[in-house]
Amino acid sequence: MNKVKSINQIAKIVQKLKKSGKKIVFTNGCFDIIHIGHIRLLNKAKSFGDILIVGVNSDLSVKKIKGENRPIISENERTEILAAVSSVDFIVKFSQPTPYQLIKKIMPDVLVKGADWKNEKIVGSEFAKKVVRIPLVKDKSTTAIIRKLKSL
Repeated sequence: MNKVKSINQIAKIVQKLKKSGKKIVFTNGCFDIIHIGHIRLLNKAKSFGDILIVGVNSDLSVKKIKGENRPIISENERTEILAAVSSVDFIVKFSQPTPYQLIKKIMPDVLVKGADWKNEKIVGSEFAKKVVRIPLVKDKSTTAIIRKLKSL
């Protein structure tokens, strides 16, 4: 099964899943150089419901957020890697700087973000029944990996 869906495809899938009583969890990110912090966040996010949908920033979106030298890994490779993660059920790429429109379409039961996000800064929280912030894994980030590689 192809886990990567368009926004319109995922909206239809979510409608059917909700009708069958499934609890939908959503999280999002750039996932550029996927590391243990990402995997732990995804696994924990899945524990809050039945279906985990992951929004992934497109290459253009990552460039706008992180700068011209990013992403390191292309959107197609990032989504393929995420599709190999067993806790991830569906993946949706988005090109906007934030997943606001995507979250509005999905209306998840649970919206999950890293604890580095303050509640009032979590985009789309008004469309979720519940917001959960997951503690970060100390010293594990794409920025730290890039810094370490530059120092070699």
